[in-house]
Amino acid sequence: MRKKLYAGLLAAVAAIALSAQAAPDSLTEANAALQVGEADKALSLLDSLPSSAETHNLRCRVLFSLEHWDAAVNQCEQAVTMEPQNSDYHMWLGRALGEKAGRASFMSAFSLAGHVRTEFEQAVRLDPGNAPALADLGEFYYNAPGIVGGGTDKAEGIAAQLEKVDPARAYELRGRIAEKRHDYATAEQDLKRAIAVSEHPAFQWMILASFYSRHNRWDDLDAALQSGLNAAEKDRSANVALFNAASMLNRCNRNLPLAAKLLGEYLAGSPKTEEAPAFVAHARLARIDAQLGDIPAAQRERDAALELARDYQPGRDLKF
Repeated sequence: MRKKLYAGLLAAVAAIALSAQAAPDSLTEANAALQVGEADKALSLLDSLPSSAETHNLRCRVLFSLEHWDAAVNQCEQAVTMEPQNSDYHMWLGRALGEKAGRASFMSAFSLAGHVRTEFEQAVRLDPGNAPALADLGEFYYNAPGIVGGGTDKAEGIAAQLEKVDPARAYELRGRIAEKRHDYATAEQDLKRAIAVSEHPAFQWMILASFYSRHNRWDDLDAALQSGLNAAEKDRSANVALFNAASMLNRCNRNLPLAAKLLGEYLAGSPKTEEAPAFVAHARLARIDAQLGDIPAAQRERDAALELARDYQPGRDLKF
């Protein structure tokens, strides 16, 4: 009897140990699936895990990539409730709320804006060295009116904080503040300074190109894009710049064959990130292929997008 008791106890202990090991492994797999744009796989893995702040945050980010803003907000709120001292969780809640606000009615957006500001401010308060959270808060300040707590003077204060942890982001923020003030010469100068100090300048070249696109400086746009692509060739971690360049060309309706080529290279290469989900890249390539008259290719790309993320509505809305 005692041997059976010990055997049962050992089996129970082994099961608990295996369960504890499986959870981190599944979290790692879910995050990896998120990074490469396999949304359905990521959600399936997360559904098999017990509730935790980390699982809710990861689920929020997957839903964010799918543009399911209400559901993303709900998951991020649960992550913050369970772990209120985590700077990143507040940052992601602020981002989800911001996207929801951008699509809400005027009164709802007004109410949500204050919540967005609160979350970004809390993220920075908890970790003053969180560069992405500082950049998000700075962006909120220079875009939002004073009635909801915005202001370019506040954004300048954030730029000073950013300079200590991420000089490239600091110059980028200063450039955007200058552009907001219609000081375009200073804006361009600051964006070029961001390139000069960046460890991954391909990203900053794309930001400068975007600036040129907003001011119809097409020759400068083309030159900046090419410089960014040249920088990305030397920096595999900046592969997402291909996605950014293609998205910009598509948005400006310029050189669509190049945009299609860049998206194809992004999808064929690595690494990928949640900033540019593979299913979004497939859907955008489908749209471009259709514009170029290649309907079979467009259908293949749409199907590839939905195979990774069946509930991605922009992909489901594609009709050829």
